[in-house]
Amino acid sequence: MLARRKFLTSASSAAIGLAVLPAVRARAAALPAGRRIIYSYKGAQPPAELLTLASKGQVGGVIFFAENITSVQQLAGAAAELRKASPVPLLLTTDQEGGQVNRLPGGPAESAKQVGAAGDVSRAADAQAVAAARALAAANLDANLAPVCGVYRSPGDFLDHYQRSYSNRSAVVADCVDAYVRTLQGNKVSACAKHFPGLGSAPAGANTDETPVTITSSAQELTGTDMVPFARAVRAGVSHVMPSWAIYPALDPNRPAGLSPVILQNYLRQKLGFRGLIISDALEAGALAHYGSTGNRAIAANQAGVDLLCCSSRDIEQGKEAAQALR
Repeated sequence: MLARRKFLTSASSAAIGLAVLPAVRARAAALPAGRRIIYSYKGAQPPAELLTLASKGQVGGVIFFAENITSVQQLAGAAAELRKASPVPLLLTTDQEGGQVNRLPGGPAESAKQVGAAGDVSRAADAQAVAAARALAAANLDANLAPVCGVYRSPGDFLDHYQRSYSNRSAVVADCVDAYVRTLQGNKVSACAKHFPGLGSAPAGANTDETPVTITSSAQELTGTDMVPFARAVRAGVSHVMPSWAIYPALDPNRPAGLSPVILQNYLRQKLGFRGLIISDALEAGALAHYGSTGNRAIAANQAGVDLLCCSSRDIEQGKEAAQALR
């Protein structure tokens, strides 16, 4: 079991060419700037400019959205084209959470909430992960931006509205996350625990994609409830963690989690012991409106300790600007 955990923890680092150093944080800072960018694009075919960047080893990965997908076979072909162009491995990913949040055709049909309500939640989460792994493998993708580790608070709140939270009980969420991460990665698809330290107490409509969000939970509630599933994900060997763009005044009153060295280093790295790669949420998010340009946001995220920057505006120029800022 220990050997398997080590393999799973190191899988995503190996995917982008990092040496895995025991007991040392797996940072991507030594990589060329372009390889720290997860690009996105419009339409069904990878644009020539992205393929050119990939051929020069200047792309870290690509995130795919519904507009990029006409069929599983088509996306598998696009992924193959990108991989063929690049002399280095790429992280090819999407959001295949289950239920209402599936970018790809196929499973999992069950939402997180349905899994968390099952009689045997670990078995249900295992099945959910198997279905996600099959869908991603069929499309030639190797990473999933799931599971959501938030512990929702009230029916219909931000995470519960689309049934993205497994439960309003942290122990149940933790059990589901543990089973999901182990099974997904056991099927050679890396997992991403999101959105650290948790969006479970965000009210309905509090969407960081659109506007700044402040989570007013106490430090005790955040560490004793919201971080519990993340701690289990880390112990399960999760490859990636995605921090949220919400502000948590009890932990850092000045910066969103994904721009906070306090939250990423003191809590995620040191307290939870995470040694994998930190992937940013969408760099164009409305929650970061006060942080200026793409370049400014990229610099702030880098200074906080983010490893890979998710440029998901479907614009190659966004990724290029982020890469330039890191040079």
